Amino acid sequence: MKKLLTVVLGLSLFLTGCSEKSDEVLVIGLECNYAPFNWTVSEDNDSSLPINQVNAFCDGYDIDIASYIGNELGKEVVIKKIEWDGLIPALLSGQIDVIIAGMSPTDARKETVNFTNPYYQSEQVLVVKNDSSYVNATSLEDFSNAKVIAQLNTLQDRLIDQINNVEHQTALSDYPSLVESVKSGVSDALVAELPVALSIIASNSDLTYVSLPENGFTVLESDVSVSVALRKSDNDLLTDINTVLETLSKTSRDTLMQEALNRQP
Repeated sequence: MKKLLTVVLGLSLFLTGCSEKSDEVLVIGLECNYAPFNWTVSEDNDSSLPINQVNAFCDGYDIDIASYIGNELGKEVVIKKIEWDGLIPALLSGQIDVIIAGMSPTDARKETVNFTNPYYQSEQVLVVKNDSSYVNATSLEDFSNAKVIAQLNTLQDRLIDQINNVEHQTALSDYPSLVESVKSGVSDALVAELPVALSIIASNSDLTYVSLPENGFTVLESDVSVSVALRKSDNDLLTDINTVLETLSKTSRDTLMQEALNRQP
């Protein structure tokens, strides 16, 4: 399916003078730096899609979802790599049609954009070093006085303040920097959703994660879900994407996530 999308996309762009905006094209924004939801690779493979105007490719769970949506809607998919903070501005300015980037449908974001039904639901955990004194924590109280960090402008950064007496460190813009902060000891813990934590520890044998299902963060259902973001004016597209997502079972979604975890860099 991906190969077909790529071939048709190239022909479409050629015939339209490399124009991205068309009823037959769906331009998707994501940072391509948030494994296992999305990441950048230098070479094409059976699950990746080319990044527009960049000699690279994007892969991950979000790309699987994007390809599925595009295929079901009969649209060619164009991927635009955009920094996290620039995603919603890019959507509102018309540079992209939708955001498929592991984004949670928070109330604050809903004031600006619309969201589809969730295409994945997860858990919030803390990533720590294997030899950390926090590795056996059983509640948030055990992280009292810890130096905790998260990604800028995310739910995870806001959750840090639920820890009593925490040293809430200045958020960073990307996960490689966050991981290095924990590995170097600058931070004691990093708040992340479970699939991202699994991705991190798969590539960093000196790290692990702490799950607190009973005495952990207090979150809304929307806080542990990820959805497709659209402009508020795009009601027909919202309905169409929700209809497509209904055809993708939970088992299929879990399988796609496990496959993304298995093939991540």
